[in-house]
Amino acid sequence: MATLSAKCMKENQMGNCGADDRVAAAAAAGDGNDDDDGVYKRCCKVGVIGAGAGGLVTARELIREGHSVVVFEKSMTVGGVWVYEPEVDSELLGVKSDRKRVHSSMYASLRTNLPRELMSYVDYPFLPRNGRRRDGRRYPGHQEVAFYLQDFAQECELLDFIRFGVSVEHVELEMDRPDGEISWKVTTRRRVVDGFEEVVEEEVFDAVVVCSGHFSEPRIADIPGIDTWPGKEMHSHNYRDPQSFTDKSVVVIGTGASSDDISRELAEVAKEVHVSGRSWKSSVEFAKPVGRHQNIWLHSMVKCAHADGTVEFEEGSSTVADVILHCTGYYYYYPFLDTKGLVTADNKVGPLYEHVFPPTLAPSLSFVGLPQKVIPFPLSQLQARWIAKVLSGKVQLPSQSEMMKSVQAFYAQFEASGCSMHHLHYLQGDSQFQYDDWLADQTGSEHLETWRLKMYAIAGQNRSDNPETYRDIWPDDDLREEALSSLRKIDTNR
Repeated sequence: MATLSAKCMKENQMGNCGADDRVAAAAAAGDGNDDDDGVYKRCCKVGVIGAGAGGLVTARELIREGHSVVVFEKSMTVGGVWVYEPEVDSELLGVKSDRKRVHSSMYASLRTNLPRELMSYVDYPFLPRNGRRRDGRRYPGHQEVAFYLQDFAQECELLDFIRFGVSVEHVELEMDRPDGEISWKVTTRRRVVDGFEEVVEEEVFDAVVVCSGHFSEPRIADIPGIDTWPGKEMHSHNYRDPQSFTDKSVVVIGTGASSDDISRELAEVAKEVHVSGRSWKSSVEFAKPVGRHQNIWLHSMVKCAHADGTVEFEEGSSTVADVILHCTGYYYYYPFLDTKGLVTADNKVGPLYEHVFPPTLAPSLSFVGLPQKVIPFPLSQLQARWIAKVLSGKVQLPSQSEMMKSVQAFYAQFEASGCSMHHLHYLQGDSQFQYDDWLADQTGSEHLETWRLKMYAIAGQNRSDNPETYRDIWPDDDLREEALSSLRKIDTNR
């Protein structure tokens, strides 16, 4: 395989490999832009937005393909949403556009709801490590995941490619290049030294990969009568610990993972916790308290709120509540991205070919990590590998019209199934593994190991059957040993 020249490799690290340098690099390699198998290979200058789990693995896959990479990260460390911040938004419900925003949605007690063996990147195992602050549990706390991502960035030598303390203000589509190609002008704001001086900079990239996550822009439930209700509202994005809820009556809206964790934690200190959702099983008894403290009640959707503090539920019951906590998910939110209306983001991002490429802007714009209800780290890596090889020319996308037809067919099928469009990026059950296999096939990569599929199913069932103990008691020790054996071999051979 032709290798990049020393000059281009150095400028890869500086994030400054231009068109002339790519030509020089190819010439220095001795055989133009072809690999040994004759596949065209080009070096693109790529801006990656975000140094969380998606951004880090994207940077690694791009660098492996010989691209020039710059990662923009507004904080001073890697890890994205997994970096716990005790600070919260200046407005707790998260509806005011001018509020001071905090990126992370981690609460202090959060532990993963997937076993660490599943969470591993494809070729970088998430194995327990020794250390004073390390967490060796199978379902570790958020800090251990942050440590894993820091280890990954350091050991894969990614830190030199990351510009810390740099927020992306504007990413603007430019279509007037002489060669007819699309490029992107990225405007950033960089804090200098003590934080008092700011520098605004502009830089042009051949491609941009958006990896800024989707767990920071709250979506809230619409509640009739809420304007006159006298209690306190907030979103789970701004929940950190239960102390301020002591002796309160709390209505929690939502039935997802955060709702389950937070409602059980609140039950330790609150007087009552009322969990409202639309997706309970038919066997749920609304009038019967649940949980270890027998002070959690399940309800149908909130019907309305009243000026006397009452919250009424659709099944007919009601309660006087002090707090309504919205565990109702998030919008996809990219205020910096200007695509001239070709891509929109709200409850979904689209139109996107296979959750990654906008057909009219491919491959110059792509997204990593949009799917939900999935095992995110290996999926993001397979997406990133596909993007990297498409940009290098080693993998070809279908034509723009073919991609758009695929998107339209997917939308039509999704709507016909009766699913809500804000679940468009949900890949539940076997669909995520089918998608993983499809991504792997695009780049000639191996499919995920069979033990991952089995373990995911068992872990999900255990979580459903034993919601209070599944993180510490599990039924798949034999499968776990198989997984650990496989991961240790990968770790040894890295």
